[in-house]
Amino acid sequence: MPLATAEFVKTIKRHWFFIGLALVFAGVLLDGTLNLARTGILLKNHHGPSVLIVVIFLFSGLIIEIDQIRAGIRDVRATLAALVLILVAAPLVAAGLVRLPMETGVALGIVLVAAMPTTLSSGVVMTGQAGGNIAHALFVTILSNCAAIVSIPLTLPLLLHSLQLDASLTIDQRAVFIKLLVLVLLPLGVGMGIKHRLPSIPPQRKRQLGMINQAIVLLIVFISLGAARQVLVEQAGIALLIVPLAIVFHAILLVMAFGICRMLAIGPGRREAVIFMGAQKTLPLSVMLQVTLFPGYGSALLVCVLHHLIHLMMDGYLAVKIRSRIH
Repeated sequence: MPLATAEFVKTIKRHWFFIGLALVFAGVLLDGTLNLARTGILLKNHHGPSVLIVVIFLFSGLIIEIDQIRAGIRDVRATLAALVLILVAAPLVAAGLVRLPMETGVALGIVLVAAMPTTLSSGVVMTGQAGGNIAHALFVTILSNCAAIVSIPLTLPLLLHSLQLDASLTIDQRAVFIKLLVLVLLPLGVGMGIKHRLPSIPPQRKRQLGMINQAIVLLIVFISLGAARQVLVEQAGIALLIVPLAIVFHAILLVMAFGICRMLAIGPGRREAVIFMGAQKTLPLSVMLQVTLFPGYGSALLVCVLHHLIHLMMDGYLAVKIRSRIH
């Protein structure tokens, strides 16, 4: 194999997740037959994302080591850093950005995104991809989503007030706990139980499970894109304005994440969970609040969806770069 070809193949292998995100995005949006979008909608209507999240955490249970769990729970400094980014820094960044001249719906979308807890699946997968502590990422996921029961009703009205919007917010605590139990804790426990009964899983097999989890995230993105394609196409003009705004918002959070890790001496192996969990935001809850409370602001929904896709692409590339520095 020629040297140039070998280097090209090596680059493809290293960045396959990022390339996969770009191909999924282009494929769904450019498919004139709408077959891909319809497939995504079909999977969404049949609980596809929930099933896939369960599989991710089942495999995560097979990958995680007990030492990782202990280290993650004991790492109070990194946990607090991630929670500060999720619950405090993101709303403050949004409060600054919405002062810029923009449509109310776009500003509303940024506010909704900023008030959300971290993602359930992609942040955990990317933490592992970058060589970080998956157990700590899981711990932050559970804590931030539980904290969202209190933080969203407190934070979101304050941010909405600056937009001269109002909303009466109540979060179904029982529903949040059931969701975390069914989608995260239960499959994670089953995976760890299976691992306990099996012979030691070799590192190569763990890497394969990690790659499968990354592929599942691509499938979740595909489902999300299929459901949002019509809105993205119909409002393509305003989408071009939202994209740079979403990039700036997420880039600021990433810079703050790296900064707080450096300030608190949170090094490689620990910082990855802070960076990816601290900067990423969950999509389903923001969409639910937009549809329920502000159905008249379609551009807000567009912000939620585009930000989610953009932060996955940015972090997918970042995870590869961090991993390459380790090796």
